[in-house]
Formats: sequence, C-alpha cells, structure tokens
Amino acid sequence: MPIVTSKEMFNKAYEGGYAIGAFNVNNMEIIQGITEAAAEVRSPLILQVSAGARKYAKHVYLMKLIEAAVEDTGLPICVHLDHGADFEICRSCIDGGFTSVMIDGSSRSFEDNIKLTKQVVDYAHDRGVVVEGELGRLEGVEDEVKVSAEDSSYTDPSQVEEFVKRTGVDSLAIAIGTSHGAYKFKPGQKPQLRFDILREVEKRLPGFPIVLHGASSVLPEYVDIVNKYGGNMPGAVGIPEEMLRQAAKMAVCKINIDSDLRLGFTAAVRKHLAENPSHFDPREYLKPARETIKEVVRRKIVSVLGSDNKA
Repeated sequence: MPIVTSKEMFNKAYEGGYAIGAFNVNNMEIIQGITEAAAEVRSPLILQVSAGARKYAKHVYLMKLIEAAVEDTGLPICVHLDHGADFEICRSCIDGGFTSVMIDGSSRSFEDNIKLTKQVVDYAHDRGVVVEGELGRLEGVEDEVKVSAEDSSYTDPSQVEEFVKRTGVDSLAIAIGTSHGAYKFKPGQKPQLRFDILREVEKRLPGFPIVLHGASSVLPEYVDIVNKYGGNMPGAVGIPEEMLRQAAKMAVCKINIDSDLRLGFTAAVRKHLAENPSHFDPREYLKPARETIKEVVRRKIVSVLGSDNKA
C-alpha cells in the first residue's frame, strides 16, 4: 500500500464518530512504536513531522523509515507536515513526498492568513496533496511553535466559513482550549475545552473535518517516573482524555499527540538507565522506550480516538 492522503480517513472518521491520531515522529524507534501499535489494533495513522524533526533526522531518512513502516504493516499511513511556517517549507515537503501539509498562518491577520493558505492549497492540490489550515492561536511551546498567553486566542466561529471557502483547505485546526507542550495550565487551573465553540464551528461547517493541536494528556504515570529518576516537572497537566473522547465523537477528525510520546520515551530511558547504570548499548535502553511508545499509542487509539479496527 502506498502512502495515502487523509481525505478518505477523515470522511470515514466524521461519519463514524471517531478521530485519527496524528503522532509526531523524530527517529526510528518512535516510528516503529507508533506503527506497531497501530498495526496490532488495525488503526489508520497520520505520522507528522515538524520542521525541527526534519532538521534533526533529515527529510530523506524520515521518508525512508515511513516507507518501511508502510511496507512492514500494510496500514494506510498519511505523512503530514506539522506547523509549516511558510510556503517554502510546505513546497519542499510536498515535492519530497508528503501527502499532507499544514500551513500555519494563525499569527498573521485574517486576510494574510487566507492569502498564504490559498497559495499553499493551490500548489498542493495540483499535486494531489491535502492541506490543513489554522484559525485561532494555541498557547504553549513545542519545537518552533512559541505562543504566549497574551498572544493566544480562541477561534472565532464567525470566520470559519469564509476562511474555508476562500482558501479551499481540506481540514481546519481550531483553538478551543488545548495548548502545546506539557505545561498547558497554570497551577490550580482546571482544564476545560470550549465545546460551545466546537459546536458552533460544526454547525457552520457541516461534515468538515476539524483538527485539535496540543492535545496530549501529559500522562501522570510517566511524569512520576521522570520525576523519580531526576526530572523536574511540577505542575505538568494535560487535557483530560474524556474531553478528547468527546471531541472525537463530534467534528474533530484529527487529534495531534506529541508531548505524551516524548514523555513516555524519556521516562522509559531514564528508568532503564537508573536501574541498569552499567548499560551503555543504545539497544538496551531504546527497546523499552519503543515499547512505551507502543503502550501510549495503543491507549490513545483504543481509549481516546476510537480508531481501532478502522484500517
């Protein structure tokens, strides 16, 4: 099976009341852990690559690893650029074999966001690639994405119809209370998603796939392990999984997950090296890290996304 776009995935997810997991990848072990978990529960997948991951691992290495994963699992897998900052990086990824790109013009004015997004859409659609746009700005820090609380903003539902119509995007990322990174909320602040905004967007864009960024739950069991073995993550709180389950049953067809993968991977490495201080073979500590990635992804697919047995 070749690498696919997310178009058919999203159509089925919207009709079926579930979401597709978009998991960020950085190296071989992460790709293996994600795809092996998805193969075991027969889930379609989006593997997404940030600009930082492309710099770290190189585009060609990541593409060959993903191609190997497709051959190994036989799963429908979409390769997506996460938070493309400009036309040039989107064009590079499209020309390099990505089947989906996100152009993030959310920091620009409404008109400039439309202009940039339309430029990417025109180039992508001519080459059979789908495009995700964004309205509203998520707070937080993750790779190149750095948005302060003062600069963050919820999506304005009154803008979504015009944005989608004028740009031709295939999906839309909205801001309803999620945020990037592990520190999503101030101490004592209760996590809350603005389902009223999601419902209004759903009403204005019937049948249209919506995306949630910054949707990791910052799983406490892995925070505890990291802290036990020398970490310092006080007050790390994510999005409750029951809220994500609710969103997946609505118009949300794609949920991005990155911080939970990083956290689980790091927890496994820290634990193994602390308990086996004489080990210096990378295979010894990367194997449990890969297994932890599998655990996290399997949990998300089955308990949160509902995309198991949908491949």
